[in-house]
Amino acid sequence: MNKQLKILLNYFVGPIIFIWLSYSIYQQIVAQKDLKQSWEVILDTFSSTAQWRVYTVCSLMILNWGLEAKKWQLLMRPIQTLTFRRAFRAVFSGQALALGTPNRVGEYVGRVVYMKDGNRLRALSLSAVGSVAQLLVTFFLGFISLVYVYFLLDLNPTLTHPLSMLWLKGLLAVIFSATIVLFLFYYNLAWITSMLERIPFVAKYSYFIQKLETLHSKQLNIIIGLSLTRYLVYVLQYLLLYQFFGINIIWWQIICLTSVQLLIMTLLPSIALAEVGIRGKVSIALFSLLTTNSLGIIATSGSIWLINLIIPALAGSLMILGLRIVRK
Repeated sequence: MNKQLKILLNYFVGPIIFIWLSYSIYQQIVAQKDLKQSWEVILDTFSSTAQWRVYTVCSLMILNWGLEAKKWQLLMRPIQTLTFRRAFRAVFSGQALALGTPNRVGEYVGRVVYMKDGNRLRALSLSAVGSVAQLLVTFFLGFISLVYVYFLLDLNPTLTHPLSMLWLKGLLAVIFSATIVLFLFYYNLAWITSMLERIPFVAKYSYFIQKLETLHSKQLNIIIGLSLTRYLVYVLQYLLLYQFFGINIIWWQIICLTSVQLLIMTLLPSIALAEVGIRGKVSIALFSLLTTNSLGIIATSGSIWLINLIIPALAGSLMILGLRIVRK
């Protein structure tokens, strides 16, 4: 690649990606069937004295992604020192590229472009540790909440619901087993990595995973703590919005049902841009056990989607504008 072409790519790839992302986000937003209805409900409710809840949810969005940025900054420390500002930009850029990709795989691409040459592939394995930590928290708290849903249905046979007790028993067994496996895997990363490096085929690529051996219990506990805090922030956002849109059930029941919703969303393969529809359907299926306010449920799902995914993605696409992607 000659010097002139490299210069052109450095300055134009970012804007081209920004235009593509902005157009893609716009197209997907206008295509959402329930979004217009949700938006009307949001505007109507803003005249109430409870609008502080929405402002709080927006503030918590920044805290949510700030915690993720801190987690990623700590995970990258073994291979590269990042400022919190750079880690925050990387996380937001990852959100921009996550939209439109299955299970948000583009998120990792958006993050690693902020790493130095030679560190990007190594960053993927360390990033995976953060994902496992978040998954472990989601599974553990989701399992506890799913037990509540099971007994809710078992003790109230008059409730009509598409979830059969047999299906729930099977799901509980799977989630419990998966949680144990994730726990053992997460806290034995150093040992597992050293074992894998003894395999000849893996040994040739050990450079990409060897830094996993440096993550010991103290660091792993900090990552789990950040993941748990981020999860609680996310659930609090749901709680505030459900209350804002008139879901009149006990706060701890909202938390339990939200935890099950997050668990199911984690299990379902999806594309971030299509999640608002999936979120709405899952929310209605769960919350219909205790409320008939379907409009409030849909409005909450649409608001969470806009605040936690679309706004950060738009901000991330702007950050990509000034990023020089093409390097040696």
